[in-house]
Amino acid sequence: MPITSLFSGSYCNEKEVASKLVEQTGYRLVRDEDVIAAASARSGMSAAKVHKAFSSKASVFNTFTHEKERSLAYLRLAMAELLSDDGMLVAGFSGLLIPKRMNHVLRVCLIADLKFRSAAARQEGVPEKETVRTLHKLDEDAAQWVNTVAGVSDPWSPSLYDIVIPMNKMTVVQACELVAGNLQKEILAPTAASQQATVDFLLEAAVEVALAKEGHHVAAAAENGSVTLTINKQVLMLGRLEEELQSIAGQVPGVRSITTKVGKGFHQADIYRKFNFELPSKVLLVDDEREFVQTLSERLLMREMGSAVAYDGESALAMINENEDEPEVMILDLKMPGIDGIEVLKRVKQTRPEIEVLILTGHGSEEDRETCMRLGAFAYLRKPVDIDVLTETLRRANEKMRQNLAAKARS
Repeated sequence: MPITSLFSGSYCNEKEVASKLVEQTGYRLVRDEDVIAAASARSGMSAAKVHKAFSSKASVFNTFTHEKERSLAYLRLAMAELLSDDGMLVAGFSGLLIPKRMNHVLRVCLIADLKFRSAAARQEGVPEKETVRTLHKLDEDAAQWVNTVAGVSDPWSPSLYDIVIPMNKMTVVQACELVAGNLQKEILAPTAASQQATVDFLLEAAVEVALAKEGHHVAAAAENGSVTLTINKQVLMLGRLEEELQSIAGQVPGVRSITTKVGKGFHQADIYRKFNFELPSKVLLVDDEREFVQTLSERLLMREMGSAVAYDGESALAMINENEDEPEVMILDLKMPGIDGIEVLKRVKQTRPEIEVLILTGHGSEEDRETCMRLGAFAYLRKPVDIDVLTETLRRANEKMRQNLAAKARS
């Protein structure tokens, strides 16, 4: 039986169409939530963290953590494993993970004009003043996702789909009849070639996950057991990286041969960085001394520690509130304009107690030190600080944070 993927603009009756199609065809419905749950179980990452791969907003720490890329690798593997079954309707963003070469898949897009979608959004409780902004934000997420997985900027581009259905001109019943009718066409019948494409997709997804487990982000393509790895960022010792990638990929069952090559992005300014799971990669530096904090960020980067910078307490708190799982460790000055460091520490520990906070100040007193430690600071250091002392303290704070999260997950 063929497989159907259903990608939709927001408020275009996707749920109704999916439900009716399942009723008509007897297909098994797979939603994004199902793929995310499978990816989460495979990766050990929370479902909320995996779900962020669908968002247009990238983490300020992603350059160092590659969390979005790792989430994508596990989503691809989850999708590939689910595709071992026929007679499936994949509704949502996840359907775009299915390679175009799998030609027993009917790719459907639902879209409508702004008037139709706005009215539907209001019916579902979106305030009238918020409607357009809400739709634009959801479209940004869709555009970013399509660009990530297909390299196309327009999420509704006909080149991505077999059928594009204007839901402002069709009823749910008519849309379902159109899809169900096309599913009967012989061109969608699974063939030996399309089944091999399914096997190839599973193998390349498994290779990408194996690489992600070792901190690498490299695209894999598979064909009958032959795997090609594409390096899209500059690397100083290319030969050494290629040997490491081939060694990891070669251990994946089903891989018969491996080829490495450089991609279009290899000659751009970005430098390839392997993610080190043992080192802090989500450090937020909060200090109003701009030259000092920028220099500190650069020195941490030289030690393979990723950091972001906030120049005042308000910005730091906003960053934490906007990014639910970030940062993991903070280096916090006490004397800053606006909200001072002690108040920032207090609020962070009230709302995000798992974040470890290092106080680094040139003006604090013994009383300040006692207050900070009582409020839950991990350490209290004075400027100037030896960089080796600071990095070792960071490492220990990060280790404590991860141990606490692991203990919480087990309980």
